[in-house]
Amino acid sequence: MQMRFDGRLGFPGGFVDTQDSSLEDGLNRELREELGEAAAAFRVERTDYRSSHAGSGPRVVAHFYAKRLTLEQLLAVEAGATRAKDHGLEVLGLVRVPLYTLRDGVGGLPTFLENSFIGSAREQLLEAALHGPMETEMRTLVLGWEGRTWECFLIGPER
Repeated sequence: MQMRFDGRLGFPGGFVDTQDSSLEDGLNRELREELGEAAAAFRVERTDYRSSHAGSGPRVVAHFYAKRLTLEQLLAVEAGATRAKDHGLEVLGLVRVPLYTLRDGVGGLPTFLENSFIGSAREQLLEAALHGPMETEMRTLVLGWEGRTWECFLIGPER
């Protein structure tokens, strides 16, 4: 995820331009602009599509994609992100999501979810955690809404 210019958390993305021949072409261009040239080492494809949500403005639809990266790809993106075209403008920095809950039952993902997110980014994050391209043992996420607090637990493999 990334810290946006407005102080909210979100995913890289933007609008499809006239030179983009598809949603995926537009997304890959936006990834390079917001994450840097290391994003050119992989391509988000139609098979990475997860969902769509109506946007806040008229005729705006946010399409959500999830792509599995190797550790080397992730480290390269993190290392080069500060040299990206939109760094310091649209993007203030990258944020790793804590996909765990601390023993106190509060720290980790439950606390992270209390941040301010843009649009449906919080729901998209949870969707990716439940159904995204990650290791099966990291995918079991139990969620509950208790008053105004998310209760989240990641359940690892049984040993």
